[in-house]
Amino acid sequence: MEAKKMCIASDHAGWELKELIIGYLESMEIYPDDLGCYSKESVDYPEYGKKCGEAVASGKYAAGIVICGTGIGISMAANKVKGVRCALCTSTEMAEYAARHNNANILALGARTTPPEVALQILTTWMNTDFEGGRHKRRTDMLDAM
Repeated sequence: MEAKKMCIASDHAGWELKELIIGYLESMEIYPDDLGCYSKESVDYPEYGKKCGEAVASGKYAAGIVICGTGIGISMAANKVKGVRCALCTSTEMAEYAARHNNANILALGARTTPPEVALQILTTWMNTDFEGGRHKRRTDMLDAM
């Protein structure tokens, strides 16, 4: 994925990792739009997963990143939005396949379950892996039609 317009969102559990990722991306001259939350004050992850999902599905952003404690809840919320293919990745191998075979347009991470340095490796792999297309395009079209 080339450096396209991105957005990022998290709940309170993912806030610190979100801030780290924003700094990391900015060091590469990628400036994601921060859709919240903006502190460690307790918030509801479905709101932020939906917000990021809708922003990506609308076409305003080519890609998004969502973060909560485990990445599970916020990825479920994002995937409720038609046109979203959000993948919760816990390894670089998963990130590679999420991009290469599933054309994941949102990456989900778990701040409590994935060390920050691993999260940055996962993000980098996902961003630098191109969608393979071919038979995988037929399958992602099936997902998008659901």
